[in-house]
Formats: sequence, structure tokens, C-alpha cells
Amino acid sequence: MPALIEVVSVIDAAPSAVFDLTLDVDVHAASLPASGETATTSTGRRQLALGDEVTFHARHLGLRWHMTSRVTAYERPYRFVDEQTQGPFRSLRHEHQFQDVNGVRTQMTDRMTVTAPFGPLGAVVPGLSSPRIYAAC
Repeated sequence: MPALIEVVSVIDAAPSAVFDLTLDVDVHAASLPASGETATTSTGRRQLALGDEVTFHARHLGLRWHMTSRVTAYERPYRFVDEQTQGPFRSLRHEHQFQDVNGVRTQMTDRMTVTAPFGPLGAVVPGLSSPRIYAAC
């Protein structure tokens, strides 16, 4: 059964700047220094666009993880979607939405729909996360 995880952040920057930074794989990897995350793109570019794939390599929960995702929707600067094509989950769809707040801030909403691997045993894992998280940056 899929689990929905939603994270809402308010960021002091315009939606176009937040949108672009969110699609920069080097910025993403730098945001998780403890995991030693690296990213390889299908194009060699560091900024993702529609149809691009990225493979992340990282250490989480003491295990080495590899996951490849493809950008399947791209509406700059309002929304993009990436979906796992290979990796640890049965399925993962990650929608990013960017909404202007008073012309100087952005509300970024991340919605991840995750189906865990391993059947009923794996279904316990998404339940360990809080279904909604709100953050201000």
C-alpha cells in the first residue's frame, strides 16, 4: 500500500530560484553531507530537465543505496515530478510544487508517494515517518 509523505517549507527566495536549485544535483548532494551522496546524470549536466535521469549513490541507515529517477513532468517555475526507475522502493513518485508568497518567498511542497519493497513487511517502513512535516527556511 502506498504511503504519502508531505513536506512543506517556506523559503526566502523567489520560486524560480528555488525551482532551479532543487533541480541542481550538486546542491542536492551537498545538502546531505553525512550520507556521502553523489549523483550521476544521464546527460552529464548538473541541472536536470524534462526526461533527464539521475542516479544517486549514498549511505543511509548504515546501508549503501543506489536509486535512479527520471524527471517526468516539468513546468518551470511551478512544478516538477521525478519518479524512481530503479532503486530500493517498489515505487516512488516525488512531486515538487513552488508557490509564490508575497513576491519574496516561496512555499515549496514536496509530496512523495512511496510503495515499500518486501510486501507486508516493507509496508511498516513508511509508517515510521510522520505523514506531514512543516518547515520554515
